[in-house]
Amino acid sequence: MHGGSRLPFYRSSAPSPFSLASYMKLVDYDFHLPPEQIAQHPAAERDQARLLVLNRADGSVRHLQFRDLVDFLRPPDLLVINRTRVMAARLRGRRLETGGKVELLLIRREGENWLAMGRPGRRLQPGVELEFGDGSLRGCVIERVREGRVLVRFQGDDSIEGIEAVGEVPLPPYIRRTPESEDRVRYQTVYARESGAVAAPTAGLHFTPSLLRIAEERSAGVAPVLLHVGPGTFEPVRCEDPSQHQLEAEYCEVDEDSAARIEDCREEGGRVIAVGTTVVRTLETAAEATGSVEPWAGWSAKFICPPYTFRAVDALVTNFHLPRSSLLLLVAALVGRELLMETYRQAVAEGYRFYSYGDAMLIV
Repeated sequence: MHGGSRLPFYRSSAPSPFSLASYMKLVDYDFHLPPEQIAQHPAAERDQARLLVLNRADGSVRHLQFRDLVDFLRPPDLLVINRTRVMAARLRGRRLETGGKVELLLIRREGENWLAMGRPGRRLQPGVELEFGDGSLRGCVIERVREGRVLVRFQGDDSIEGIEAVGEVPLPPYIRRTPESEDRVRYQTVYARESGAVAAPTAGLHFTPSLLRIAEERSAGVAPVLLHVGPGTFEPVRCEDPSQHQLEAEYCEVDEDSAARIEDCREEGGRVIAVGTTVVRTLETAAEATGSVEPWAGWSAKFICPPYTFRAVDALVTNFHLPRSSLLLLVAALVGRELLMETYRQAVAEGYRFYSYGDAMLIV
């Protein structure tokens, strides 16, 4: 029998006017996480990760495995996934003049150049020439855009395929190990299609092809959208009032077919179940103007924190996030701060694995 419990019941995910101040203190989104619960490797099989199911209506919690997710689907529910693909775009190389080590994390192409995060930043001045891999990829710093960001122009094959031939998978810094060959597969969803992300939409890492097929059979199907995850998603929230935090814009798309399927789902009384916070931000951006999800493409800097009225999303599949992060604040906007933090305390006590390669939550 699957375990379950009931957390203290909070009637509303939105704060009352009298408690608004407590929702807007960054310290209220902090929690203690033992370092050993930060996952350093993925589960042996994608769908063997644990799944905590949180029911917002009554505060109940169940402890399952991710493969049990499909048991919560029914027509006309619709799963919405992010089809972005992570680029192997961390380049380690040297400065040609001095031989000093240099590291770039490519963010996106801008015309003939690539925008990148660079280290050591003070050494990456315009005109500095760089070499990566066996020398097959060379580049020159064109401009320092701002602190830690540079424009680089490459000589040779600067296509995504050419860069990935010498690049590494950009594992996040809390995974304290060198990337391994399996990371090129496991730090990528099985439905990744379009390259452009610097990090994985991690809630989707738990799906296998067979689990996706079962999900499609038990619901109204699976609809893809796109958000190329950029470094802004993981930028620390530094404002004491987190509502003042500003996200760096990321490119996203909702095509006509997915928009129509989402609206059909809503009209038929189904639930739009977002697989990941990137899907939430994409759909809420597309629904911002009219309240319904419209076909849309462009740059979104939408930052969601309590209090927030969701227009497009009814349920969420997500991993466990860092304290004080914009991702945690988004989930709190859906769940309510008190209930979410109590759930996180239980997840820590139950030994759940956190962050990118960790376990998952289903919030219904």
